[in-house]
Amino acid sequence: MTNSPAPVAFGVDQARTRLHELTVIDVRTPAEYASGHLPGALNIPLDHVRRALPEIRHAAGRGDVLVVCASGARSENACKLLAEEGVTTATLTGGTGAWASEGHDLHTPAACDTRAGWSMERQVRFTAGTLVLLGLLLGVLVHPALLLISAGIAGGLVFSALTNTCGMAVVLGKLPHNRPRAADLDAALAALRDR
Repeated sequence: MTNSPAPVAFGVDQARTRLHELTVIDVRTPAEYASGHLPGALNIPLDHVRRALPEIRHAAGRGDVLVVCASGARSENACKLLAEEGVTTATLTGGTGAWASEGHDLHTPAACDTRAGWSMERQVRFTAGTLVLLGLLLGVLVHPALLLISAGIAGGLVFSALTNTCGMAVVLGKLPHNRPRAADLDAALAALRDR
């Protein structure tokens, strides 16, 4: 490993004015990407960034690379991972949420290509809420010790907030509807090589 370059953050206005010259990599799940992404963004989910390292390194050697996600947390993690490998990238402060809230369009794939689904944040909220309710119900109807399910989820949410990580999102990201199709990932890697 080499010395890690310092992480760089672009604001929405800076990213918008330079969008034509940036290689944009969206590290969200394919379902999130399909729900709307920055114009020209390529989908390389966070857990595939290491696999895409040679292509991202190639793109970064030819120009600036902007990494985006929903809020900026996953893209910041991707930028740190890439920096550890000597690849300088920038993250979009506030992610696609900030981009859209400032009135900029998000592109969506053609209807036949879409795998639009819930955002990862929504999936986590639904799963956590369901597990808490299930723990409460089982604790009342079956055995009080099952209330620990709800307590464990609550503790996990607190830990997630304190560390700005989310283990539940990592697990949910491995579900089939959140995985990239091999052809989609290969096409994104080929596009990076061609830049």
